[in-house]
Amino acid sequence: MALATRTDKRPSMTRTLWDSTIGKKTVMAVSGVIMLLYLVVHMIGNLKIFFGPAEINHYAHWLRTVGEPFMHYEWTLWLIRVVLVAAVVAHATSAYQLSRRDIRARPTKYVHKKREASFATRTMRWGGIIIALFIVWHILDLTTGTVHPGGYEHLHPYQNIIDTFSTWYGNVIYIVAVVAVGFHVRHGLWSAAQTLGVGTAARDRVLKPLANGFAVVLTLGFVSVPVAVMTGLVS
Repeated sequence: MALATRTDKRPSMTRTLWDSTIGKKTVMAVSGVIMLLYLVVHMIGNLKIFFGPAEINHYAHWLRTVGEPFMHYEWTLWLIRVVLVAAVVAHATSAYQLSRRDIRARPTKYVHKKREASFATRTMRWGGIIIALFIVWHILDLTTGTVHPGGYEHLHPYQNIIDTFSTWYGNVIYIVAVVAVGFHVRHGLWSAAQTLGVGTAARDRVLKPLANGFAVVLTLGFVSVPVAVMTGLVS
């Protein structure tokens, strides 16, 4: 008599975690923190434009030599890019799947719309789409030079930045996207704290103002560059 064999396999712990709501929220939180750290570093790098072309152009070259001679030229930079792409994909995928799961859980619309949610909370989805489109444009503009309005010069970010923010559409696209980032960070930072177990009822009194302040600093830091070009402070 042949013994029956079981062909079903128990899902792995990783798969089980990913399929759960808390797992997807954790992925969103961790990937969000990675992108947030990048934004801070990126903002600091952008502010070097206020110290002249030699400072920021040297910074652009330094980014490609980090880790030498152990790391080959640009290897560290590409490693950072890969981690960022992975974080963006993980963040967007988990956000989309959570959104679909939430819609399936309540297929009928509320009779009365809730008004407790903040503006940032209600616009997280559209803000994410705006940011995603901006990332594509930003890379094509200042990284590859594909849609750059001037004569794109590799490793000369000073002039490239001035070229971009000397156009009205460059300023509009950038400022709108940065404001969207600010709202996204404001809500996302607090949400990540809740998901990772940092937030409590008592800590919320500190976390919310901290998230607000952090979002304002990031927004002003990024917006200061196009404003400086528009006003002639940087030229």
